[in-house]
Amino acid sequence: MGAAIPSFFLFGEAPKTIDHRFLHIEALDDRSRPNEWNIRPHAHERLCHVFLMTTGEGVMTAEGEPLPFSAPCLIVVPAGVVHGLSLRAESTGQVLTLSADYLDDLALRDRDLAAVFRGPTCAPFEEGDFALRLSLLERELNWRAPGHVAAVEGLLLSLLADLLRLMRLRDERERGPEGPHVDLIARYRQLVEERYRRGDDVGAYAAALGVTSGRLRDACQRVTGGSPLKLLHDRVMLEARRALLYSNMTVSEVAFHLGFEDPAYFSRFFTRHAGCSPRAFRDRAG
Repeated sequence: MGAAIPSFFLFGEAPKTIDHRFLHIEALDDRSRPNEWNIRPHAHERLCHVFLMTTGEGVMTAEGEPLPFSAPCLIVVPAGVVHGLSLRAESTGQVLTLSADYLDDLALRDRDLAAVFRGPTCAPFEEGDFALRLSLLERELNWRAPGHVAAVEGLLLSLLADLLRLMRLRDERERGPEGPHVDLIARYRQLVEERYRRGDDVGAYAAALGVTSGRLRDACQRVTGGSPLKLLHDRVMLEARRALLYSNMTVSEVAFHLGFEDPAYFSRFFTRHAGCSPRAFRDRAG
């Protein structure tokens, strides 16, 4: 098997066991300045990021797609997403990092919180409560006064709730409110993330979600403008492009990695969705 996508604990640090309740805050330039404001594409298997950009601008590359931003804004990067960062020199901000396991625990109390990290995204915001709470959380992380654990968790929950509301407000402005369909699609995306290598059909996903295939199709159409099958195929194609761009696996190895039993079928699948063969896609990317 070929070389994998670069994976770090925090950027530049070797992978290591992540504490179940890992939470960390640091200044943006702690890692960007020594790297001349350019962070090469990499991934964190079980760590999620929230970037609070207070000044400056740049481009976040997420899964090969550019995400331009200008401060003040918030940038969300879910665990496992291949991302890089190119910043204007002297940009300022903070980076909040938490373990995906910690997020899963918090989402047991309010499952809407999982939607915060459903995909890489950028949202403008007016500096205020979010920045203040982040500053208070950073202070609490470096302080061991009585009630420390409760204070940290309370501030973190408040930050995630603020972020969720900000993202929902932005989505509603762009697409209009979607009611309960948003929750169903968030759960579908999560299930796809867990099972996309298994080859399950849409009916199996609908059954696992406790809804009919028709209801799942309707929700997908309302929220994304596409079908459940398209979302599933998009996730498979995302992983295929990752492997072809960031590893030296052969096309056959990529096919088996994605759960295809026949590499020829995988090549036809990829060509149908990308408009070129896996080999041609890799060659074009250099």
